[in-house]
Amino acid sequence: MFYYLYYFSRVPFAREDLQLKPSQELSAVSVLICAHNELSNLQRLLPRLYSQQYPQFEILVVNDRSDDGTKEWLAQQSYKQQQLKVVDIHSKPKGVNGKKYGITQGIKTAQNEIILLTDADCYPVNNHWIQQMAKDFSDGTEIILGFSQYEKTSHLLNSFIRFETLYTGLQYISMALAGKPYMGVGRNLAYKRSFFLERKGFEKHLHITGGDDDLFVNHNANAQNSKVAIGSNSLIKSIPKSNYSDFFKQKKRHLSVGKYYKLNDKINLGLLSISHIFFWVTFVILVGFGKELLVIGFVLLFKAFLLYLVFIPSSIKLGDKIDGWNLLILDFLYPIYLIIIGFPALTAKSIKWS
Repeated sequence: MFYYLYYFSRVPFAREDLQLKPSQELSAVSVLICAHNELSNLQRLLPRLYSQQYPQFEILVVNDRSDDGTKEWLAQQSYKQQQLKVVDIHSKPKGVNGKKYGITQGIKTAQNEIILLTDADCYPVNNHWIQQMAKDFSDGTEIILGFSQYEKTSHLLNSFIRFETLYTGLQYISMALAGKPYMGVGRNLAYKRSFFLERKGFEKHLHITGGDDDLFVNHNANAQNSKVAIGSNSLIKSIPKSNYSDFFKQKKRHLSVGKYYKLNDKINLGLLSISHIFFWVTFVILVGFGKELLVIGFVLLFKAFLLYLVFIPSSIKLGDKIDGWNLLILDFLYPIYLIIIGFPALTAKSIKWS
């Protein structure tokens, strides 16, 4: 109840500023994509970026040691599209994460102060994405946190992926709205180039697999220098995993960096996860004993009420409405996912990038 009412309820009522600023008030932007063997995804993404309605921006693709024809195709594209620039990475220093190294080289090459990050397997849902993510930078604002949801299909795995993504988004966006930013997602994240360089980028965690987004935000964001971008104009969609094995590997990699968060954030998120697990474990145990079923049923209904009250309006506010018919089932599956994937990821000594 505390997390739902104190944190998550902020998202449906968050201010959504859809007003577009005049061109003269907008700063130049460098859209940065780090790609490794992502030819087909880049062929889909770049045309959507070319059509963005923004007065001055460059598209900077870091080709990280690709061998699938990406280099040749990007060379052809850069000849046709003046706003496209390519940074080819042929090798990286030993012991340094490839993506972090690539992003760092891209930022050093970027011509503009505002860096807007996304991934090759993503795409903006409309042509105002750059403006919506870049327009709220001010003298004191250094980081803008955006939301990214996965494409919808008819499979149960996809329903859970979208639920888990929304749940994660509710956490980091609502806590940022409460003045406690702790993470962002590299699929939709912006910050100032000078801020990145002043804070020495990923230097503290260059060796760690993952964390190019959430660890950078966790170590550098605060209530004064961070804002959130909310609404369909700022939404990025991604291609979801289509099988359980790939999804588990992806989430294990993402969740494994949580052990490097600041202590207060680990406690806050840990209490949320433990309370979520505890609710469903005690529910199953008490139903098994068959006592006070009326009281147990009332508590479950209240839980469902909070779930629908927060998740449906929040998903609409964030730009992509989630289905409601199976929310309670997905909420029940979430603690199982935490136990199977989350806790082992946090205790794993090393995670490979796959």
